[in-house]
Amino acid sequence: MPTNNLPNYYAPTGGHPPQTQLTADRAVFTEAYALIPKGVMRDIVTSNLPFWNGTRAWILARPLSGFAETFSQYIMEVQPGGGSDKPEPEADAEGVLFVVEGELTLTIDGVRHTLVPGGYAFIPPGVQWRVRNDAQAPVRFHWIRKAFEYVDGLEVPEAFVTNEQAITPNEMPGTEGRWSTTRFVDPNDVRHDMHVTIVNFQPGGVIPFDETHVMEHGLYVLEGKAVYHLNQQWVEVEAGDFMWLRAFCPQACYAGGPGPFRYLLYKDVNRHASLKLFR
Repeated sequence: MPTNNLPNYYAPTGGHPPQTQLTADRAVFTEAYALIPKGVMRDIVTSNLPFWNGTRAWILARPLSGFAETFSQYIMEVQPGGGSDKPEPEADAEGVLFVVEGELTLTIDGVRHTLVPGGYAFIPPGVQWRVRNDAQAPVRFHWIRKAFEYVDGLEVPEAFVTNEQAITPNEMPGTEGRWSTTRFVDPNDVRHDMHVTIVNFQPGGVIPFDETHVMEHGLYVLEGKAVYHLNQQWVEVEAGDFMWLRAFCPQACYAGGPGPFRYLLYKDVNRHASLKLFR
């Protein structure tokens, strides 16, 4: 059953370090993976976006040669009274919103929803939507965007809104609950071409082999700490860090404790490997 204990989600607040702080951090950018640690998510690396008011964004991933190919991921910070009536500039873009702090008013095709921490919304391409912060404190949420891959004979999935607290995690076989996944979409529903899930580890839980697969990943650590094995290198990560993993990058992890280790995970799914690149 879903827990009644509200989870902790890390969200950046910006700021600027003092001149006395050591310059070197854990930031890494390679051809196989990248690590953007929480310590570099400062005021001077935020972006303003057209038609968004009272808003700034930390852009964590974007389609780029040698970097993310299938998605973009932002952390949005919207001040009271801020938001957008024209949030998405690309007609074929689908999106997922996941709230980590504050309260967000989301309207999809005229239907109003209130999202609090743990709130999740899937927004298919072609729908009208807008967001507003009607509360008295900033709201911070992840916005993951992908160009939807249409398939003849498959319908576009419908929009929906839910909350992590309404979903029972699926335990991975043979792990006694040490490793589980909170799935917002049925993995057998091939209408969806991306999954955004929450992966949960109890202290000491592991991915016990180097996963090597076609899916590209974006991972934002919501809570806890771990060591990740990425392309034969061990990398320490903690709440607030973001990782990009290229398709086929070997990956495994060990949850370091003392509390749960949890991350928001993007991956592209349910489509053929396109050959257009080679035409």
